[in-house]
Amino acid sequence: MNFTILAALCAGIAVAMATLVIVDFFVLLSTRYREKYLQETAVEMDDVLLSMPPARVLDLSLAVAAFTGFAAVLGVGFYSTEMSVAKTVIVALIGAVAAFPMPRIYLRWLKKQRLAKFNVQLEDALLSMSGSLKAGFSINQALEVVAHENRKPISFEFSLLIQELRLGVTLDNALDKMSARLNCPDFELVAVSILTARQTGGELTATLERLAGVIRERVRITGRIHALTAQGRMQALIIGLMPIALFIAMMNIAPDMMNAFFSTVVGILCLLAVIVLDVTGFLVIRKITNIDI
Repeated sequence: MNFTILAALCAGIAVAMATLVIVDFFVLLSTRYREKYLQETAVEMDDVLLSMPPARVLDLSLAVAAFTGFAAVLGVGFYSTEMSVAKTVIVALIGAVAAFPMPRIYLRWLKKQRLAKFNVQLEDALLSMSGSLKAGFSINQALEVVAHENRKPISFEFSLLIQELRLGVTLDNALDKMSARLNCPDFELVAVSILTARQTGGELTATLERLAGVIRERVRITGRIHALTAQGRMQALIIGLMPIALFIAMMNIAPDMMNAFFSTVVGILCLLAVIVLDVTGFLVIRKITNIDI
């Protein structure tokens, strides 16, 4: 009897210690993920000039995930005749995991749109700088002309460049910082051309005009490719949504048959495999249609 009590006590202590270790591991993992998430979100918000605290974006992501998980449970419960605990948990987790990165995806979309608008405005900015240099202005004065044109986002970026120059930063370092901040290949080419012309004594006005022509052609080709690949992007969207639409239709037509996806281990694994393959196929098609110039 004493050995039974001792064994039970040792087993209880072992389970308690294992639970503490597992809980501590998940707490440490969540803390590190939160720090990394806030750091990356802060950089993304700086890129789109948002003053919202990064922690607010994390709270928004959690709220969107919770709402989507709840809505997914309600949607499946509306079509299903039986709602078990396993089915509820699985549907809520799938909806929450799928919706959690949506705020950051939106921030990246805003950054992409802002960069595309910057590229379109860069051609006119280079022509304006070339005209200012022909009129006898210095390179700093030509940059100020672009900053004072009040065309966002390019005027704001050039205003930051002028502020750094007024604080004593050299033009080389200011252009390098602006290139790193924008991560724009077109502006990197402009920065390298300006620095090379200043060091070698080349004709900067002709260089800026040629760069404006190159950027104009790249924008034209990019728009042409965007129009030609529109059908491929639409196919990726349709193919990605087709399994979801079919799943909803089958839940309405044959709910008893579809309950096997939630009540059995094989069904759950098949459901997860379909989600992974669907997302992978969508990303592969989008990658094929995304052509860099």
